[in-house]
Amino acid sequence: MAIQYKFLTYKSDGAVATLTLNRPDQCNLIDCYLAAEMRDACHKVRQDDNVRVLVLTGAGAAFSLGREPLPTELATGSAIQRQAWIEQLRVADALANLPIPVIVSINGDALDHGLELALAGDIRISAEPASFGLTDLSKPGCFPWDGGTQRLPRLVGPAWASDLMLTSLVIGSAEALSIGLVNRVVPPGELTRETQRLAEAIAAGGPIAARYAKEAITKGADLSLAEGLRLEADLNIILQSTDDRAEGLQSFVEKRPPRFTGQ
Repeated sequence: MAIQYKFLTYKSDGAVATLTLNRPDQCNLIDCYLAAEMRDACHKVRQDDNVRVLVLTGAGAAFSLGREPLPTELATGSAIQRQAWIEQLRVADALANLPIPVIVSINGDALDHGLELALAGDIRISAEPASFGLTDLSKPGCFPWDGGTQRLPRLVGPAWASDLMLTSLVIGSAEALSIGLVNRVVPPGELTRETQRLAEAIAAGGPIAARYAKEAITKGADLSLAEGLRLEADLNIILQSTDDRAEGLQSFVEKRPPRFTGQ
């Protein structure tokens, strides 16, 4: 199934769906229209039980260079008007809150709001030439407000997050890999193939187990160790009652690939 939005392309192929930022002439800058389309696409993913993994990538040379600037008429408008504009552009939560694993395939530079969007995924694969940064503070009156101040330190630690944000430092893919900002770096010509290989590997596993693992990781980050272990145990107990668990055991006995149904 394929859906052509104005600024996005959504395509599902079996258990893997791909969402592509499609404003290459504008370096995939996020505006109110693209953000609204992304929220709608994430809703469709959430409603489609056949989709087990989502891939997010960008068309053209950049993943996303951020967002479009504040409209001139809002610069002198009220705080309420500016806040309403901000709320229209918030989109990272729609991606982060998906119950299925999200792979961000970073085909080029991911800066500012573009990096905030990439941070909302679960696994990030980068092409070698890509650069990363949150440079909002170098611009008058700007500040990361789509999750960057919270997701970045949880990912790379407060020291690196402070360095990147407070100095507007832009780093390359090798350094991004070394600090844990991305999981893997590949040559540009191998990005699509490596992303597809990883997506298919995840999709081949138990879909319920994958969702529970994501839930345990994301929710557990805000819990004490004891509370996190309790959540892990509770999810494991629920998993044992599923048809997929029985299918996994049966396929092992019969020495064949499992046929998981997500039930």
